Amino acid sequence: MTGSHLRYGVYLPPFGPFGDPRNLVDLAVRAEAAGWDGVFLWDHLLGEAMPIADPWTTLGAITHATNRIQFGTTVTPLARRRPWVVARHAATLSNLSNGRFILGVGLGSDESGDFSRFGEPDDLRARSARLDEGLDIVRAMWSGQAYEHSGPHYRVRLEATTPHPHHIPIWVASSTGNPKVIRRAARHDGIFPLPEDHTPTPGELTGLVAAVDKAERFDVVVAGNASPAWNEPTTVDLAELSAAGMTWWMESLIHFDPLELSLEIVDAGPPRIH
Repeated sequence: MTGSHLRYGVYLPPFGPFGDPRNLVDLAVRAEAAGWDGVFLWDHLLGEAMPIADPWTTLGAITHATNRIQFGTTVTPLARRRPWVVARHAATLSNLSNGRFILGVGLGSDESGDFSRFGEPDDLRARSARLDEGLDIVRAMWSGQAYEHSGPHYRVRLEATTPHPHHIPIWVASSTGNPKVIRRAARHDGIFPLPEDHTPTPGELTGLVAAVDKAERFDVVVAGNASPAWNEPTTVDLAELSAAGMTWWMESLIHFDPLELSLEIVDAGPPRIH
């Protein structure tokens, strides 16, 4: 199901020390120079620390400042955005970068009030239904085919047009092993397991890969800390995770770490398997 080539990304929230979009662009340029394969931004409206950068406009700047690395949102809560607008944003970034954009999606959470502070419904079932409807609409927008949809949350009517020239991968985030989430991910291009309190273990990843049961290329994305540049030793075994099916390792940089330390980790390059 998965390829043997492991890719390495930098995964970070666009607030606090990363809330200045100029810092994020500089980080992306340094990541490309240091041999990383991607830079991926959280998608939040509110956060624990100011300032907060919009990931979409920031990724537009990253597009022009880099030449090789892939980039994207990990993850965009589709339920609090208009799916057709997300589709157009994603297609524009894909065109600007000649196909380097990846769209990460998920249910999102209301931990910082991204839904409730703006009067958005935050019921889990409603968010799940809006995500599924929204994903169908996003794909339809890119396909160029005539499309009509009348669902409980969205109504869409599209005439046939020119399809988007690049395949835009969609990764689906999952905080649990819920079978519905597994099926949702299997309909797309990858899964990003995000348990709240730990990095997925090789055993958990093996079970997840078996549950997805995809014969063709499918990304399994794992986030955590494995860089030897951290001040404290790390215990993640990238070789075992890769053997279990991981295709992307995301080095997680957090806003409460000093910016200087985060830049040192980026400049040190990916934590390769030996």
